[in-house]
Amino acid sequence: MSKIPDVPMANPGKPVLLDRSGREVEPYRPLKPILIKAAEIEAEIERLSSEPFRGSRRTSIVHPGLLPSGSLYPACAVSLNVLLPGESTRPHRHNSSVVNFGVRGGGKSIVGGREIQWGQYDTFTTPPWTIHQHFNDSDEIQVRLSYSNSGLLDLLGVHIVENTEGMDPSQPLGDPEAEREQSVRGETIGEDGAALLTYEQLISPDPPYQPPLYWPWQELRTRLETLRSLGQEYKGRRLFLMYDRATGRSQGTTATFFATITMRPAGIVDQPHRHTSAAVNYIFSGNGWSIVGGEKYEWGAGDLMLTAPGWMIHGHASHEGEDVYELTIQDSPLQIGIGSLLWLENLQEQVEALGVTQGFATNRDSLVGDSA
Repeated sequence: MSKIPDVPMANPGKPVLLDRSGREVEPYRPLKPILIKAAEIEAEIERLSSEPFRGSRRTSIVHPGLLPSGSLYPACAVSLNVLLPGESTRPHRHNSSVVNFGVRGGGKSIVGGREIQWGQYDTFTTPPWTIHQHFNDSDEIQVRLSYSNSGLLDLLGVHIVENTEGMDPSQPLGDPEAEREQSVRGETIGEDGAALLTYEQLISPDPPYQPPLYWPWQELRTRLETLRSLGQEYKGRRLFLMYDRATGRSQGTTATFFATITMRPAGIVDQPHRHTSAAVNYIFSGNGWSIVGGEKYEWGAGDLMLTAPGWMIHGHASHEGEDVYELTIQDSPLQIGIGSLLWLENLQEQVEALGVTQGFATNRDSLVGDSA
């Protein structure tokens, strides 16, 4: 995979004044879906494994339309990480948050003082500004996908990465007892709940404690089996969202992303839908197809695909003969936080702004055999 070119910082110069009076709304210009086949990923794993070790073995998977930010879609940078037996990354921290997914092998990660022993298809998070380090303490190659909001921070010019060698990596970030569902800070000045914060409160916010969290694959797989009895008539998707309660109403795995694991039984065709959040799928078992923006894409185990550029109509299906299991990373929490998450669950329904207006319901409760 090609190296991302260096992009010089723009000269601030004089501001540009653009008259937008009476200007028509810009047309919708989505990114093109991208399918990275398993063979391409395997070839890159082989290449990374053959290189001299320089503290990490890491390749960014970048959309050609997003080279300046190094992202696969605007809010999400995806990287392929490899460690050979006995290798470990340098301890470091950054203000980006990460969802990690084990593709092959396993190992140990120390994140904010917590030791996580993880294996294939397990998921765990790296909270922002938390000292962390990854180890391959096994006798086989370790492969991990990481999904980060670093590209978004790069575009803002505020992605900060710090080498933490010499610092104590065992200290967690914050006090676990300080976790709270919502803030009660500030002085209420009106009957509607409008409140004021002092400058001292502004520069010292009450953060909900964000620990590193871990979702073992075997636990998820057992629970996904309870959704198998939902037949073709089911109008939703058979998945579980890996939820960090500290994200509250934005329903995230991190403050930026949610991560879901989906089980799609063989021969199932999901109804088309659309949302302003974008989604990237890693298929780790089975095969099927997607229709995205009117074009059909065939995919299989080991493929990684930007399956849903923001607001593009899309739908997925599994081929006969084998169930599909996939990890989906989507920037819904970020968009709920800024009030921009438009969602259309069924193309015959009305668009809703999730977290702002009424959401949607499925027909799950009416189906016979729903044991979940």
